[in-house]
Amino acid sequence: MKATVYLPGTCGELVQGLSDGRHFLVSCPLDLYAEVTVELLPDGGSVQGPADAPKAGRALALGLAYLGLPGLGARLSIRSPLPRSKGLGSSTADVAGALYALARAGGRWLRPEEVAGLALAVEPTNSSLFPHLTLFDHRQGTLCEDLGPAPAAAVLVLDCGGEVDTLAYNAVDRRDELLRLSPRAERALALLRAGLRRRDLRLLGQAATESALAHQRILPKPELREVLRLGQALGGAGVCIGHSGTVIGVIFPVAHHGDRTVAERFQRELPQLALLGWHRLVNGGCSPMPPATSRPAVAAALPGVE
Repeated sequence: MKATVYLPGTCGELVQGLSDGRHFLVSCPLDLYAEVTVELLPDGGSVQGPADAPKAGRALALGLAYLGLPGLGARLSIRSPLPRSKGLGSSTADVAGALYALARAGGRWLRPEEVAGLALAVEPTNSSLFPHLTLFDHRQGTLCEDLGPAPAAAVLVLDCGGEVDTLAYNAVDRRDELLRLSPRAERALALLRAGLRRRDLRLLGQAATESALAHQRILPKPELREVLRLGQALGGAGVCIGHSGTVIGVIFPVAHHGDRTVAERFQRELPQLALLGWHRLVNGGCSPMPPATSRPAVAAALPGVE
């Protein structure tokens, strides 16, 4: 018994912070997918998986117990274009993908809320495992609200360099600072709600920008204001970030997707940033079929960009 599913990566989060004392985020899913396969084995509960995805292996062990699959083990394989420790949602894609694939392999069905609960037993998790854009308490799971489908938008993804170990990052108590920033986080969330309700990309960009700038107090990205300035000059709606990662996304109307002139301007004026390419904002959630993805063609074509 074997099943394969596909989970999107992210360009960090559209908004993140504290509201009414609760952690929250809304992930920014991209058309960049991890392929996760689980094969059930009749070997008494052992879990086999890639050495670089131990969290997904732990999630599988929890999932086997939760689904009540007695005497069965599992073999996990992952094919993913998502670099780790960047804020691109690789861990959530691995962990949630393993759980969704396990359920399908066993002829079962797991609701996204169940997947989220199991994933949270391993580590804080993104809301990209839910269909649509979702407001989610990524630490305790006390908040989960479907905000509706993703609007059409293009995201030019840039990387500041380095890595962020999310387990170590989330182990640090930043609650006091986050409480001081909570009015800005709540304002960003209100703007995002309005933008999604009105299908107004300008408001969505303002929401993401407000959250990104507020979070400079937590995990600063020195080039963020320059990225914002250039993006706005080229027709962008705002910026989003990996709040616990190294990526910055510049949000544009979808008509800009693949615009070489825009990408070349960023590469020329901010050469210290790695250009990861153009992607589209998409819905989150699990798909049993390979989604239609857009390759990062701009990055692949520009000299000096890997």
